[in-house]
Amino acid sequence: MLYDGYHFWGMHLLWWFIWLGFMFWVFVIPYNIPGQRMKKDSPLDILKKRFASGQIKTEEYQEKKKILESDIAKQS
Repeated sequence: MLYDGYHFWGMHLLWWFIWLGFMFWVFVIPYNIPGQRMKKDSPLDILKKRFASGQIKTEEYQEKKKILESDIAKQS
């Protein structure tokens, strides 16, 4: 009565490994899916962070911001 036509709750052991590997891949391994997990910072976001942390001065920030905004406008 142990076997009764089923292996491991209706699935062969190989399928359990496949499902567990898939679940591990989905929830544990870091990868980038748009809108999930971590979003990549845009160049403008990086510039704002550098300015906020004091790595760059106001003049350099304004200059690079104008360049980035003009690039964004060209792409649209």
